Amino acid sequence: MKSICGLLIFILMSSVVAQDKKVDADKLVFTKEEFRKAVMDEMEKRMRKIGRSKMTDFSNQLLKKEEELERRELELQKENQSLKINEKSFVKRVKLFNERQEKFISCLDSIDNKETKRIDHMVDVVSGMRPQNAADVLSVQDSALSVQILGKLDAVKVSKIFNLMDKEVSARLQKQYLTMKR
Repeated sequence: MKSICGLLIFILMSSVVAQDKKVDADKLVFTKEEFRKAVMDEMEKRMRKIGRSKMTDFSNQLLKKEEELERRELELQKENQSLKINEKSFVKRVKLFNERQEKFISCLDSIDNKETKRIDHMVDVVSGMRPQNAADVLSVQDSALSVQILGKLDAVKVSKIFNLMDKEVSARLQKQYLTMKR
């Protein structure tokens, strides 16, 4: 509303200045109050010329635009509130996901630790065996487990075990042993 009134005042001021250009510029000296009064007087003259019906239409248009702006502002506020609610929900979901992920990872770590302890125990058991008995046990054992156990044994003991195994089993385990991840 203020911007429209300002626009009207600007238009009226420019028309007053345009009309006054006909008069010599040296003779025109106004104070701010005099200029403001002249603009207001000119605006009143033009408003009378425009008539009441055009003013009513203009006022109605302004009111409709103001209502539209208020409606848009309310919509924006509702969207903003909805976004805040969705953001809170998202943050809760992320937090819950992180908690579950931490529990899952700790379970995996626990399982890995237990498996490592069992393998270390088997390494102790196999290292205490005679090479022939160790070769017999590791030949029938799961090859991945046998390779892990062999990887933790002393090299001299491993060479004796490989020598006492069946040649095919020994070759397969040696190949896996060489490509094993450490």
